[in-house]
Amino acid sequence: KFVEHLRTVRIKDLSFPVARSTTHQEGLPKIPVPPLKQTCERYLAALEPLITREELAHTRTLIAEFLQSGGVGERLQKGLERRARKTENWLSDWWMQSAYLDSRMPIPVYTSPGVVLPQMHFQDRQGQMRFAAKLIAGVLDFKKMVDNETLPVEYLGGKPLCMNQYYQVLSSCRIPGPKKDIVVNYATGKSPSTHITVVHNFQFFVLDVYSSNGMPLTVDQIYVQLEKIWNSSLQTNKEPIGILTSNHRNTWGKAYNNLIKDKTNKDSVRTIQKSIFLVCLDAPMPRVSDDLYYSKVAAQMLHGGGSRWNSGNRCNLLGEDGSCGLTYEHAPAEGPPIVFLVDHVVEYMKKTEFRRAPMVPLPLPQKLRFNITPEVKKDIEKAKQNMNIMVPDLDVQVFNFYHYGKKYLKSIKTSPDAFIQMALQLAYYRMYQTCCPTYESASLRMFKLGRTEAIRSTSTESHRFVQAMDDVSKQKLALLQEAIKAHRAYTHMAIHGQTVDRHLLGLRMQAIEDLTSLPEIFMDTSYAVAMHFNLFTSQVGSKTDCVMCIGPMVPDGYGICYNPMGDHINFAVTAFNSCEETNAARLSRFLKEALLDLKSLVEQTLKPSPTGPEEQPDRT
Repeated sequence: KFVEHLRTVRIKDLSFPVARSTTHQEGLPKIPVPPLKQTCERYLAALEPLITREELAHTRTLIAEFLQSGGVGERLQKGLERRARKTENWLSDWWMQSAYLDSRMPIPVYTSPGVVLPQMHFQDRQGQMRFAAKLIAGVLDFKKMVDNETLPVEYLGGKPLCMNQYYQVLSSCRIPGPKKDIVVNYATGKSPSTHITVVHNFQFFVLDVYSSNGMPLTVDQIYVQLEKIWNSSLQTNKEPIGILTSNHRNTWGKAYNNLIKDKTNKDSVRTIQKSIFLVCLDAPMPRVSDDLYYSKVAAQMLHGGGSRWNSGNRCNLLGEDGSCGLTYEHAPAEGPPIVFLVDHVVEYMKKTEFRRAPMVPLPLPQKLRFNITPEVKKDIEKAKQNMNIMVPDLDVQVFNFYHYGKKYLKSIKTSPDAFIQMALQLAYYRMYQTCCPTYESASLRMFKLGRTEAIRSTSTESHRFVQAMDDVSKQKLALLQEAIKAHRAYTHMAIHGQTVDRHLLGLRMQAIEDLTSLPEIFMDTSYAVAMHFNLFTSQVGSKTDCVMCIGPMVPDGYGICYNPMGDHINFAVTAFNSCEETNAARLSRFLKEALLDLKSLVEQTLKPSPTGPEEQPDRT
């Protein structure tokens, strides 16, 4: 009887508290300002495997001067500590500014990551649109959790993580400026956006995804609207106005001002900017062999394939050939919210059946108009030329390593991330006979408004290990274990805000704000070496068997993303063809060999044991 009674009780009558994704926000700690001496010591330790003894000795002298009592270092540190007391997060605004908004490089390849989803099994436009309708409905279901603040709070080590980035993913827009960009979020305010933008054949359409009563459209309603859009955009001779956004930011900033001089153009641009998100119905790419498929699609996600193909369409991308994925603006948020969105949408689409149902009449989606003046036409042609230079310059290699995954690595009681990072170190060393500065992204979300810190995977311990790996006289396993231990220790320091990169950035930005000359440590050759990350890496812990991809951080470097699944690992490796020293395919081969050799090394003495607990943040 009690159970039957509960079935009739309305939820609001119960006294149990309802968990909100913002419940813990106010109680999150502020990001610390690390001790100055500690940062300087850890900076020197990070430099040790990267520079000569003479260079290190010179840098030690500069550091000693920087640390003198009453000197410039102490003054900048006190300024940083004052800023920390007065702000919610002393770092977040500076980080967005320096890492993204001040950057003048094009967003495709250089800034915006891509995500490749498993290939779908549709081969025509009806299948493409059915899938697109489910995807749109899935994103709106995610948005409902955002709006209702019912996203599951993420925890790391039993501590809640900052959920702020989840509220920046949708309805955010990066607007170009002549010297720096700005990010605007239209999710808040009295009248938040209720439409998405759909792009097909370089033509943009407004699709209202909520009915008059505020309910989201059903999957079949969305499908009908997409059919209308398709049938209204069959012309293929339209100017790819969207390609303007791919230009160098200064060039795009000037073209943007040219474009919005016209009122019709300005209204259309504002409508796109206020969209919840964009969906691009891409044309099919030329067929490639199965082993090249994911590499080709990853390149599509990063740049669209050039002006002849899909570079003028560009966010959630669905090709008529079954390829699908997304690209996202990196300035407002890091990868974890995007990965959660992907996992949620994929699960939603599995549960959602496509059913035809009685329809109420829906308004025709509005086509956005653009007046292509001679000036705008000239800007488009310039953007086409630049994109057509960028596209063939990027080499993308995606591969699935099927010999083992994170279940095996946990069974031998090692950190999957640290193990993979050591394989990367070994692959690079074997290819170049030297090690290099390596960046791995770590989350600072245990602090309020936390973004990222850098894990420097190249350490004295990793250097000793890779040097010894091909030397039969050395105790390689012990050195590997020491390198993994050092990586885990650095990771722990990074997520607790106690490593060097963001603190050094803060000191540098403080000097700029104080209008003083930059301290010598930032003019030092060693600093330039330390910040030149030849390996720019990121772990993407997704439940979906997807691949994230990023471009290299430097012209002679590599961008490497990896998704460790239970029994395999997905990798995406990028490099620039214009650099004679880099070769993504060759590094991929070295990486596969390194992963196999490390397994052989471990199995000489260790036996697998039962799988340990997950190391990823848990969602409850």
